[in-house]
Amino acid sequence: MSPVPRFADYPAATEFLFALKSVGVKFGVDRMAALAEAIGHPERRCPVVHIAGTNGKGSVSAMVESMLRAAGYRTGLYTSPHLVRLGERVQVDRRLLTEAEIVAYVNELMPVAARLGATGLDEHPSFFEFMTAMAFLQFARREVQAAVIEVGMGGRLDATNIVEPEVAVITSIGLDHMEQLGDNVAKIAREKAGIIKPGRPVVMGRLPAEAEVVVREVARERQARLWSVREVFGEDLGEYPRTNLEGDYQRWNAATATLAARLLAPRLPRLDAAAIAAGLQRVDWPGRWQRTVCGGRTLILDASHNPEGAQVLENNLRRLVAETGRKPVVVTGVMGEFRARALLDVIERFAGEVYLVPPHQARACSYEELETLAGEALRPRLHRATLEGLFPRPDVCTVGGPDDIIVVTGSIYLLGEILAQLEPRRGAGESALQDF
Repeated sequence: MSPVPRFADYPAATEFLFALKSVGVKFGVDRMAALAEAIGHPERRCPVVHIAGTNGKGSVSAMVESMLRAAGYRTGLYTSPHLVRLGERVQVDRRLLTEAEIVAYVNELMPVAARLGATGLDEHPSFFEFMTAMAFLQFARREVQAAVIEVGMGGRLDATNIVEPEVAVITSIGLDHMEQLGDNVAKIAREKAGIIKPGRPVVMGRLPAEAEVVVREVARERQARLWSVREVFGEDLGEYPRTNLEGDYQRWNAATATLAARLLAPRLPRLDAAAIAAGLQRVDWPGRWQRTVCGGRTLILDASHNPEGAQVLENNLRRLVAETGRKPVVVTGVMGEFRARALLDVIERFAGEVYLVPPHQARACSYEELETLAGEALRPRLHRATLEGLFPRPDVCTVGGPDDIIVVTGSIYLLGEILAQLEPRRGAGESALQDF
């Protein structure tokens, strides 16, 4: 086998990762298991919380990590996709993986991947598997005391599903990624329930009845004790834990994270009620009804990228209109017709003017597609726009007036592009290195 080249800098390393991404998404855990074995199974070095779900899994991951850090533990956090920079995906005590570390890990993993892939292209680790391996290695080498691992897509066939978690969490089940996971809620639930491991406890968030039946069945089959947010906290949100993240749905997420933390406590005894409460008040998770200011206008950034998320957006917009007495200006871009229909239906009822900004992703809906999908009542309020036109500088917003609230919603990729424009300190956006 010919020698594997080494990359001297970050652009070259990310070009290699982009080439891996361009091959497409690969599902299945066999390649990841082989890669983990080849690098010494770093995923086994510390307790893990494994978190799946259609919505809420990122917020719950951030909450659990914040609780662990409040308890004084060194934490690892692995999430996807990133908002702006690739290194956001792998964090130790919320410090992002640096460009130099990414280059070093790519150089370290390349010969291993080449050896594993020598028998065929399908055996070569994918982009997501490379990133997952980087996370496991970083957490092991930084000697983290607990890691929070967010599933990339689904669960059963996700690369992260090689972990043996202390606790598995399923935050929610809705219709999304149906091409890969199944065309109904029950099928999607079975894929996500694939993270449940024999004898390991599982926390179940707010699920539709048909999804709950499936998750309970899988838990019984695997003799995994199941803890339900509804059963522990009831239906009255007033009784749920409070968090600094806005929105009623974040109270559900806070309860889900609290249950996971309670189940971790026997292994990590400093994770007591005080640490859990403190962690919930210190959560940092951008793009979830996140308020900021630009050009004298209040901006709210909220990723609502599927039908379940659109329902949450509807609740938030209804409350916003009731509080302010006026409809917000909405900026939106969406990935795919199925997601766009649900989102535009909500926007039609609550938005004043609407500015369409397709994200720089191949799967993004075009202006024409969004205009066609919009209802007749919404079309007169639609305007084609560009990111550079709406936010030409970090301190300039060209839509709305000083009294308007601008809600940016839809694809998380759009939010990432806008955050890169508004907060240059984050660095140049790396939208080409997105996956799902």
